[in-house]
Amino acid sequence: MTLTATRQTNTPAMAALALGGFAIGTTEFATMGLLPQIADTMHVSIPEAGHAISLYALGVVVGAPLIAALAAKLPRKGLLIGLTIALAVGNGLSAAAWNSSSLLAARFLAGLPHGAYFGIAAVVATTLVPADRRGTAVARVMVGLTIANLAGVPAVTAAGQHIGWRVAYLAVAVIALVTTLAVAKWVPRTPPAHDATIVGELSAFRRPQVWFAIFTGMIGFGGMFAVYSYISPITTEVTGLPAGAVPWMLATFGLGMTLGATYGGRFVDRSVTGALFGSLIATSAVLTLLGLTGTSPVPAFVFVFLLGFVSQVLASALQIRLMDASPDAPSLASSSNHSALNVANGGGAWLGGLAIAAGWGYLSTAWVGVALSLAGLLIALVSRR
Repeated sequence: MTLTATRQTNTPAMAALALGGFAIGTTEFATMGLLPQIADTMHVSIPEAGHAISLYALGVVVGAPLIAALAAKLPRKGLLIGLTIALAVGNGLSAAAWNSSSLLAARFLAGLPHGAYFGIAAVVATTLVPADRRGTAVARVMVGLTIANLAGVPAVTAAGQHIGWRVAYLAVAVIALVTTLAVAKWVPRTPPAHDATIVGELSAFRRPQVWFAIFTGMIGFGGMFAVYSYISPITTEVTGLPAGAVPWMLATFGLGMTLGATYGGRFVDRSVTGALFGSLIATSAVLTLLGLTGTSPVPAFVFVFLLGFVSQVLASALQIRLMDASPDAPSLASSSNHSALNVANGGGAWLGGLAIAAGWGYLSTAWVGVALSLAGLLIALVSRR
């Protein structure tokens, strides 16, 4: 079969995998755009409502390695189907939450399948392309997440502002069920790894380079989340735009992510290390400029766009770095990347909230982000040595 024929054959499978990423990206980031509405309904402050972000991230951190290790012998296609069903259930419960405690519990449950889905989907995607295009394959899976930020998150945020925030989670539940059908129809079956064991999968964590990559993601990626977690009040309280501008700001970030996924995979194909270091340096620079100029609308839109772009290059580089560091346990290593990124999600949101609660203002989150990005760069430098 020619390479062109292979690409045509695998297009529906890639689209199905990306659709799951769209559902996950929408549920992960929609909460950030709807924090004021959630806080008002639950009668809590915006930083307290931000705990829903942290609990979702905790679910990802717990679920990714646990599911990948325990399900090591299961067929990957069947596992993906189970994960999309679990995603639908978690978001249905989120929509039905009656108080802040039930919402936090539902967000934790919704986060459990997140990392395992992306990790296993990335492994499946790399089996559908030549070895020298693995970065592009991973980026294609992540395109679903980026399109979620371009279209899904702004759409459900706008709907949430006018109809109610619960509609966002209901929409995700429906998309997750559609993904279940798409994966069942189009993703090819892959034989289970009969020789895989929990101990064998966990052996990946014996490698120092695996931990260096994980900690680079945990710390370095937190810079983006420190800002993006509070993008709604930054847009309205700092930049001075009306609430109706929040979906446009979210779409701008999503456009940056989409272009980062489209072209970032090519950077990773050329040099994983170069893409990793370059994206961390660029993130630090973008957050610095946002911190200096974020009170003006035009610079705010420009630097939010750039933040989305470089963050996606970083995510793809970390994904391939972990898979390379643990070739005999790719599912666990790949899933661990999303655990790391969601530690960054929860940690970035928490640290940003601390800066806001201390009275330093919403734009202080940019400087928290700079510190986290530079710390991640330092860890990467130590890893390189």
